Amino acid sequence: MSSEPIERRVSYVGDRLRGSRCIFCGKEYFDLRDYCGNCGRKSYGKMAPIDFFFEKGQLEVCTFVNKPTNKFTKLGNYIYGIVSFHNGKVRVPGRLTDRLWKENEEIDLSSLEGREVVPRFRRRYAVKKSEIVPTISLAFTFADEYYPYQEYQAVKPNKEYEKPGIVGYGVYVSRFRIKESFMERSVPFIDEDAITAAVEAGKLALIHSGVDSRLIGKVYVGSESNPYAVKPIASKVAQVLKLGEEDKADGVQYVDAVDTEFACKAATSMFKDAASLVFYPDSHTPCAMVIGTDNSQAAPRGAPGGELDFFVGYGGCAFIFGMRDVIAEIEGWHSCTSDTPDFWRRDGEPFPRHGGRFTGDPAYFKHVGKAAKKLMEKLRLQPSDIRYFVSHQPNIRFPVKIAKTLGFKEEQYLPGLQVARFGNTYSGASPLGLAAVLDIAKPEERILVVSYGSGAGSDAYLFRTTSQLPEKRERQKFTIQYQAQNPYIEYVDYGTYRKLKLGLETD
Repeated sequence: MSSEPIERRVSYVGDRLRGSRCIFCGKEYFDLRDYCGNCGRKSYGKMAPIDFFFEKGQLEVCTFVNKPTNKFTKLGNYIYGIVSFHNGKVRVPGRLTDRLWKENEEIDLSSLEGREVVPRFRRRYAVKKSEIVPTISLAFTFADEYYPYQEYQAVKPNKEYEKPGIVGYGVYVSRFRIKESFMERSVPFIDEDAITAAVEAGKLALIHSGVDSRLIGKVYVGSESNPYAVKPIASKVAQVLKLGEEDKADGVQYVDAVDTEFACKAATSMFKDAASLVFYPDSHTPCAMVIGTDNSQAAPRGAPGGELDFFVGYGGCAFIFGMRDVIAEIEGWHSCTSDTPDFWRRDGEPFPRHGGRFTGDPAYFKHVGKAAKKLMEKLRLQPSDIRYFVSHQPNIRFPVKIAKTLGFKEEQYLPGLQVARFGNTYSGASPLGLAAVLDIAKPEERILVVSYGSGAGSDAYLFRTTSQLPEKRERQKFTIQYQAQNPYIEYVDYGTYRKLKLGLETD
């Protein structure tokens, strides 16, 4: 087992794929160096930092690791190889991820070598539940398959808005799915969890928005499947995405990173906080990021509470809020709360329980309905004044019923109804529906979003899209539709699904 100092250094360098470049000869290194091996003393203190986190590389050579041992056993068989960046200036070791290899499967390694790959943020290997989860971005997928390469370029904002709103967003779900009768659900790969989905979604939001990551002064990460009982995951997200100004000498980010938890509205409850923060000039926070991420938990079928297993999914959704280059302004919000324990997980218990028929009424329908009605009354709007309606979607029936009860038609609520494609992604559920609508909405259209968190409460928000929404679509390849109908989706059986859901956890 590696020592703690080595583990911390590997995480700090490998999570972001940090390196150094000599300003004299241009030689690049995959580590943080004070001087260049070519230039010697004159280069001391003259090494420029570089990273490969948003780059694409090339798989130069690889080998098949059959029956790995020790802490890598749970990964199963995998491809390991050498990836080069910047036309071979830097070469790093890395593992191909998102592949299920059969035992004794014949693999033509030469067909893989030479292909372009994209870095992915993943767990490194299995550890005990009492240990820190080891992560790294030296995991790669092919750039011409499910997860395409997308360039990240910070763009100087050119338009200030009077109201705060969304300036960019990103959604990530795994390419693995389980299909059963009337719906499909996203399944995490063995090395994925709520943290990895949060980072991937945040990465995509930065790409879509064009916001310089240094301008993000606050990040909220909402989840109810944090792999830690005590330790924030927002701090990991902030450091991997380099949010806020970076103190390179001491390795800290000047950003406020906070975990939030309120069941499935853990992320949406922070929309109003993020919007208020960027609106207040003395906060010195140009942008704030809100992420909803979950590896939705459920007991196996046949076990107490196992009914949830028919609906749970996996994924993350990130939104960046600001006052410049806004794609959807916030016109208003309204929240309601009551102590209605319809869904819970006691401390130390691995899976949540639910209150049977009480999860519908008086829990879900009462809170979603009242929050939506109060907001429409406050803004003096009718359902006909709103183009799209999105509500929390724990299953197919609940959001359809509440939409009809409130007076919305199919063309208003079906575009945001994504649970049949990806399952209930808990904190990411209503945000994912909002993202699906933003993928297709036109300028000057109103979107009503109502979340729901068991325990219980709802947040209702009214957004109005702007002319900059279609302009920014050119930066985004990894849309909801792309992820739902991708030819590289891989369907798994129930046994594989349960194995992937448990991930790299060990007792």
